Amino acid sequence: MFARKPPPAADDGVRLMDEALALMNGLYGTAVRLTRDGDAARDLVQDTYLKAIRAEARFEPGTNLKAWLYTILHNTWRNRRRDFARARVSFDSDTVDAAVDAGRPGVVDAVTPETELLRTVMDADIKAAVDALPDAFREAVWLRDVEDLSYQEIADALSVPIGTVMSRISRGRKLLHASLSARAGVPGPRTGTAGQV
Repeated sequence: MFARKPPPAADDGVRLMDEALALMNGLYGTAVRLTRDGDAARDLVQDTYLKAIRAEARFEPGTNLKAWLYTILHNTWRNRRRDFARARVSFDSDTVDAAVDAGRPGVVDAVTPETELLRTVMDADIKAAVDALPDAFREAVWLRDVEDLSYQEIADALSVPIGTVMSRISRGRKLLHASLSARAGVPGPRTGTAGQV
């Protein structure tokens, strides 16, 4: 009478998870760029995979798994930032200052294998220039130039129009160029009118 869609084969779920796990390093790199903290990045990636597993039935085979996972990652990050902004935090600034001055572990950025790898892979000047970008530009440039997502995939992941993605990437790259040129001592493009000196 009614044709029922057969349930997905067990192999499909295993194959999907194998493909998803192959993207873990890229997701982790993006999570580090977003959170700027190795532990928070690991938590973010873990939550991304947990949500992906729970929503596996909604994933349409044949569509872009990478873009789907990056969308989950960015939505999870945005939700965390929103929730964190609402939470009230109380601390004693004198105690924090004293702990930083004393060099207590855990207070200042700890050296982890991940941060050490990033230091060796990414030149210090480039890393500093990327880190200095405003969040919106940094996310767009990272997803395009490092994670190699298409403009449409980035637009979907960030929930913004594709024109906004293109603008952010263009402006982010210009800011990176200006920052790296300044660090290298290369004069940047001149601004102003032609008649001015």
